[in-house]
Amino acid sequence: MTEPVPIDQTQCKQLCLKLDEAITRLAKAPDFAKFPKLSPVLDLVRRIIMAGGLGEVASRAVVFEQAGGFLGTDWAQPQVLVPAMTCHSLRSPDSNLVIIETLSELRLLAIAMGEYIRPDLSAEQAHHFLTQVLAVNLAMLFNPLTEAERETQGRLAEVPRALLNYLAERIGFEHIIDRLIEEIWRILRQRPIQLDGVKQMITQIAVCRGSARQPGAATERIMQGADRLISALYGPTQLCREDPGVDVYRQRIDYLDHTALQAEAAGFVRSMHDTGLVSPYHAVLLQTVVENSPQLLVDALGLSGTGRDCLVCYHDLVLELVQHAVTPQTPQAIFGLSSMLERGILYQPAVGPSLWRQIGLPLSERTEQRIHAGFGTGVSARTQLLHGVLLMLGLPLGIGQGNNPTCQSARALSIWSYIVPDYLLQLIASAARDDEIVMHFEGEAISSRAALAAGIEALPVDLDPVSLILVPHLDHIYQEMGRLCLGREGDPHRWINPEFHGWRVGRGFCINVDVATGNIIDLEDYMRRFYAFYHPFFNGNQPLIHPQPAGIAITDSVARFIGWHAIAIQRVALDPGGQMRVFFYNPNNDSGQDWGDGVVVSTADNGERYGESSLEFEAFASRIYIFHFDAQEPGEPAAVEAEAIERIRGLMLRSWGRDRMVEGDGR
Repeated sequence: MTEPVPIDQTQCKQLCLKLDEAITRLAKAPDFAKFPKLSPVLDLVRRIIMAGGLGEVASRAVVFEQAGGFLGTDWAQPQVLVPAMTCHSLRSPDSNLVIIETLSELRLLAIAMGEYIRPDLSAEQAHHFLTQVLAVNLAMLFNPLTEAERETQGRLAEVPRALLNYLAERIGFEHIIDRLIEEIWRILRQRPIQLDGVKQMITQIAVCRGSARQPGAATERIMQGADRLISALYGPTQLCREDPGVDVYRQRIDYLDHTALQAEAAGFVRSMHDTGLVSPYHAVLLQTVVENSPQLLVDALGLSGTGRDCLVCYHDLVLELVQHAVTPQTPQAIFGLSSMLERGILYQPAVGPSLWRQIGLPLSERTEQRIHAGFGTGVSARTQLLHGVLLMLGLPLGIGQGNNPTCQSARALSIWSYIVPDYLLQLIASAARDDEIVMHFEGEAISSRAALAAGIEALPVDLDPVSLILVPHLDHIYQEMGRLCLGREGDPHRWINPEFHGWRVGRGFCINVDVATGNIIDLEDYMRRFYAFYHPFFNGNQPLIHPQPAGIAITDSVARFIGWHAIAIQRVALDPGGQMRVFFYNPNNDSGQDWGDGVVVSTADNGERYGESSLEFEAFASRIYIFHFDAQEPGEPAAVEAEAIERIRGLMLRSWGRDRMVEGDGR
C-alpha cells in the first residue's frame, strides 16, 4: 500500500480556514450562481489533500454536499452512481473531476459510518458501494504509478491514492480480500524484484485473517486460500509456523540433525519457488547451513542440475555471497542467488571475478547515503547493494522503473543483465565506488559526473538497490546522447539505442511516425518489414538472438493515446494455443495492462517466461512504432498477406492512430 502523505499542519490549518470560507460562500449563492463559487472550493480541497490533510477534507464532505457542491452534476444522486466509473474519474487529468469524485466518496463514507443519513441511500448500500470502489481500484491502491498516470496526472495522482488508503483503513480490507489475493498472485507470477507493495498486501491479509469476526462460509474459504501467501512470508515450515521471531527460530534449528535440516530446507524451497517470496526464516536457515552443513546448500537453494553444477564449480564464491548478502532483512537475495545459479551465468569467464570484486567493493559516501535513504540502516549499504545485484542477475526481467518517468534505463539494465552481466557489474562498480559512469557515443566520451550536480538526490527512491545507484547516471548519459543528435533528421533513437545498449542492437531502424508532424507514414512498408524481420514464418524461422529495444505507443483501457514507451522484444514464438505471439520485456512495474480495443497484455498462461509480457503478433504490431533489425537478414516482406496489414491498420485507427493517419495510409 502506498505511504501516506506527511501532513504539513500549519499549511493545512491555513488552507482549511480558507476552505470553510469558500464553502460558506458556495452555500449562500443561489442555485444558478453556484458554479463560479465551486472552482475555488475544489482547488482548496486539492491543495489540502496534497498537503496531507485528507482527514480535514473528509470532515467537511457532508457540509460540501449540503452547500450544494454536487448540484447539477452526476454525483447529485449517489444512489445511481456506478463504482466501475470511478476508475476513469480518479485517473482523469482533470483536477476538478478527481476532486469532486473524491468528495463524493468521502460523503458516502460518512453515510456508511452512520455519521450522515440520507433517505435515498442506506449505510449498508454506501458501505457496499465503497467496497466495490476499493476492489475496482485495487491496482491504484497498492501499485506504483503507471505511464498513463505519470503522463496525464503528475502530482495529482497523489489524491486518488490518498483517498483509497483512507477508505481502506475505515471500510476494512476483509471486504476486498478475494480481489486482493487475486491481485497478489497476478503480480507474483511476473516475478518482480520490487516486492514492497506485495508484502504490504500480504500483511493486510494477515491482519484481516487475525481480526475477521465470525466470517461467513465464503469469507472463510477465501481466508483459507490466503494462508498460502501469509505462510510464505511468516511461516513456511512447521518450526516457524507461528512466526516465533528469527532469534527463537535460530535456537530451534541449532538442535536439528541432518535429516531434519534437509526437511526444513525443502519446506522453504517449495514456498520460495511457488510464490517467488522468501521468508526471513529462510535466511536464518541458509546462514546456519553455510556455517555448519554446507553440503545442504543445494537443498536450501532448491537447485536443479544446472544450478547444482554451477554451485559445485563456484562453491567458495557462493558461500561468500551468502555470507555477505543474505540476512533476515534481505531474504530475497536467496531467490536471486538461486535464480542466478540456474541461469548458469557464472560460467561466463568475467562474471565470477566481477562478483568477487562486488563483495569487497568500497562504496562512496554518496552511494551509502542514497542506499540508506532508500532502504534504511538495518543492514550495511554494501550488503543491501549486493542483495540487489543478486536479484538483478537472477531476475533480469523483474526489473521495474519505479516512479521514474524514464523507462530507457530500466530496459538497458534488463538487457545487460540478460546478456552481458559482466558489463552490468562493471557499471555498478564504477557508479557505486567512483560516483561516475563513462560511456561513448560515436567515439565521444560522455561522463555522468555532471548528473550529481543536477539533483541526483531528487530522483525517485522506490527502486531496487542497483537501479537506485545506476539510473541517475544512465538517465543523464541517455539525455546527453540525445543532445548530441540534435539537428539530425529523423528520430534520435536510430543512433542512441545501439550506442547506449551495445553492439547487439541491430543497426537497421524502422519508424512509422513522422517526427515533425506525429503522423503515421509508410505503414504498409513498415509492417511488412516488421513481419519479415521478426515473424518466424517470414524470416526463415530465424529465432531472435539478442533482445532488441523497441518503442510502443501506450494506450489506456479505452484505446486513447498516452505516450511513447520503451520495451525490449525478447522472442517471437507460438503460444500453447498455436497463435504467434511477441514476448517482450516491459520496464513498467506491472506488465499486465489493458491497452483498449481488445488489446490486453498477458503475463501468464500463454507461454510467458517469468517477467515476460506477450501479445498476439498483430495486436503487438498495432502498437509498435520503432524497431531495430539486422539489415543483412531481410526476410520475405512481399510474402506478408495484405489482409494482415489491413487488420493491423484497423487496430491502429481505433487507437493511437485515430488522428495520425495521412492520406494513403488511412484508407
